[in-house]
Amino acid sequence: MHNREISFVPLKACTVVIHDLNETAHTLDVTAATLYEAIAQALAVARGHEWVADIGKGLTTVTVKVRNPEVTHIVKIEDFENWLNRGCESPAETVLKARLRQMLGMGGQ
Repeated sequence: MHNREISFVPLKACTVVIHDLNETAHTLDVTAATLYEAIAQALAVARGHEWVADIGKGLTTVTVKVRNPEVTHIVKIEDFENWLNRGCESPAETVLKARLRQMLGMGGQ
């Protein structure tokens, strides 16, 4: 019998800033286990909100500030989408990407 070590990724409180095509900044607070999960949560909420204009792709950036310890990440939408559509390196990454695609309404792409 093998002992399997179960590791849990702690959730982190994050503030995410997304600019829409009208150059309006939208700030959202999310709790996520990974940088890309925080981005997906914020995009899912922002895209469905009536006060948010279309959000660009490509070079449009998303700023994620993780609290405690405080760290700020700036990610291009293009890089996020490339990661999401790239192959998976582990079963855990496969599950994460499937959940994020579903969150974003992308189905089983």
